Amino acid sequence: MNEKMFLIMAILVVVALLFDFMNGFHDAANSIALMVSTRLLTPQAAVIWAAFFNFIAFLIFGLTVAKTVGSGIVSPAVIDNAVVFGALCGAISWNIVTWWFGIPSSSSHALVGGLVGATLAKAGWSAIIAQGLIKTSVAIILSPLFGLVLAFTLAIALLWVFEKSLPYPTERKFNKLQFISSSLYSLGHGGNDAQKTMGIITALLYANGYLQGEFHVPFWVVMSCQIAMALGTLFGGWRIVKTMGMGITRIRPTGGFCAQTSGAIALFLATWMGIPVSTTHTITGAIVGVGLSRRVSAVRWGLASRIVWAWVLTIPASGLVAALFWYLGRGFMG
Repeated sequence: MNEKMFLIMAILVVVALLFDFMNGFHDAANSIALMVSTRLLTPQAAVIWAAFFNFIAFLIFGLTVAKTVGSGIVSPAVIDNAVVFGALCGAISWNIVTWWFGIPSSSSHALVGGLVGATLAKAGWSAIIAQGLIKTSVAIILSPLFGLVLAFTLAIALLWVFEKSLPYPTERKFNKLQFISSSLYSLGHGGNDAQKTMGIITALLYANGYLQGEFHVPFWVVMSCQIAMALGTLFGGWRIVKTMGMGITRIRPTGGFCAQTSGAIALFLATWMGIPVSTTHTITGAIVGVGLSRRVSAVRWGLASRIVWAWVLTIPASGLVAALFWYLGRGFMG
């Protein structure tokens, strides 16, 4: 590889890590909003707590999600510098727009949409691996529904178990239990989301001849992505914290525990199955489930519908922007 191509690849790796940082920044609300809104921790303490568990997630999970993103959605043979450039620009652009308007959207699916859009612009549908794309698309629907049903069921069960207990001692007990549920959720967040950027960087290394043999993720890529995501979470996305923690429904400590536990279970299952899901979709569904356990009117459906529209638009919007950036970048990316 000549010096120019190496420099381009190095810049793209840095941009990928910037996306990973933004992923943590954008999705920090998913990990900390409930702890902040229930006054378990101050915002500053909450982001430190979440960032720590984001970082150590690589010790718990394998790298199946990274392999799905890097080689299971589009054919690795068509991935080159221009495709990665388009995918990252599409995903970052969508993240900035949704962050600016305080709308919880999926960084994960923005990246998938960017990758698919840039690949379609270069090689057409023949380069798309249908099974991987379908599996990811189905998860868009199932992950929030799973989180909703699980959180609703858990909340109803707790209401039944503690029906005759005094409210204040019960809420105080679950306020402390949120330390466990939030740490598990942050582990799931770090385990699933950081792996998506690992997959992109590994695909880039593979395309430029830096990986030999089977598709595998180098350890330095694992560490770089976990650090970038943890730092992003540490800085936090406060616009979305307000939406997630206070906008959708009023959350008490029992509700926070139910939502975080349900979200963590969903993320653990998806990560072990190698499915790149959205932490935003999952926790939002769980929060709605908690609201529904009280009454239908407890959920602010107008805001929830805005979030759903953002979910629907994420893949096509980021894909369209990615295709545009692929056209712009193909000339100088090589």
